[in-house]
Amino acid sequence: MNSEIRQRIVEVCDKKIAQKGDQVGVSFYAFFKNKNDDPKLLMEVATWWIQTHQLDHFEKAIKIKRKVKNNE
Repeated sequence: MNSEIRQRIVEVCDKKIAQKGDQVGVSFYAFFKNKNDDPKLLMEVATWWIQTHQLDHFEKAIKIKRKVKNNE
């Protein structure tokens, strides 16, 4: 994933954690606007989430943030 979406993921996770605590969950849709204005990027993140890491639909934001920061 490109650095811009990685930064966006970390920012969204930080915001969710600050609002709701360490146990808050996110889906990969949380990193996109409510309209599909970049389907290629959406599929890239979905592939990283579903195929590469075999994550559930909702995962802990802290877990996703760690994976992104560690370039997993």
